[in-house]
Amino acid sequence: MQVAYRAHNLFDAHLARHVLEDAGIPAFVFGENLLGAGGELPLFGILRVCVPDPCLADAESALQAAGLLGAGLPGEDPDPILEDDPGLLPA
Repeated sequence: MQVAYRAHNLFDAHLARHVLEDAGIPAFVFGENLLGAGGELPLFGILRVCVPDPCLADAESALQAAGLLGAGLPGEDPDPILEDDPGLLPA
């Protein structure tokens, strides 16, 4: 299995899964059952939509056609820390 999409939230993950399944690509949402353990797991990067290895290129095309991949690359962190971001500043 290869990660075709890293989701921001559960709705985003299932939207990507349905796009892939409509294109005839089997997909599975990993991390869905871990959302209840939010206090003990990192809050981001848990949800991943995975496809079988041979289907990765077709999955990327289907997700891009649906507008889910945008400028980001598959497998990229949905909330990257930008180099120019100063972070929290004092008031």
